[in-house]
Amino acid sequence: QVQLVESGGGLVQAGGSLRLSCAASGRTFSTYAMGWFRQAPGKEREFVAAISGNSATRYYTDSVKGRFTISRDNAKTTVYLQMNSLKPEDTAVYYCAAGDTLVVVTKSPGSWGQGTQVTVSS
Repeated sequence: QVQLVESGGGLVQAGGSLRLSCAASGRTFSTYAMGWFRQAPGKEREFVAAISGNSATRYYTDSVKGRFTISRDNAKTTVYLQMNSLKPEDTAVYYCAAGDTLVVVTKSPGSWGQGTQVTVSS
């Protein structure tokens, strides 16, 4: 199992940007897929983005396409989520996740981080 620690959340005005980071440890980082999820108050946790181990494949939920970019640095065992043109509806706790494959990480990740709060003011 991999341990995940997110950072980079905060308060930003609408239209602004934030970059979330997720540092991983516990396994060979490049062998598994990584993802980001978010949970807004009163709502279920939802998938945001995922990236394969070699960065060849990336998935995004429709609401963030063109605004968010997921990337990873296997040498630093870190995955990132660059969030641009932020909207108040992006406000949520953002969670990093890991899975053996892209399908697994988007549906039922094996490992989760503790989450980082992102608040977008209007």
